[in-house]
Amino acid sequence: MKRGKIQTLCALTQEEQEELFQAFLSTCQWNEIFYLWRPNLDDVGDDFLIELAVASNSRVIITDNVKDIAFGELHFDIEALTPKEFLERYKR
Repeated sequence: MKRGKIQTLCALTQEEQEELFQAFLSTCQWNEIFYLWRPNLDDVGDDFLIELAVASNSRVIITDNVKDIAFGELHFDIEALTPKEFLERYKR
């Protein structure tokens, strides 16, 4: 949420964005990572996303960088969706 591109696209003020971010963080839970699944992805800077998703039993990683997540050497039951795809699929 702190990236310039995201802040530019967001209709919220900086203060509202910070409030939303803090509300989101209040619902999060820390997960310990016991295994490092590295190297796995072509962009090793993204490997931590797989490790976090596995440790937290996540089914979806939401990212604009779907192509790098989708073609890992190791395969897990985790889907990579863009924010737009996620919102379209799970809107009520």
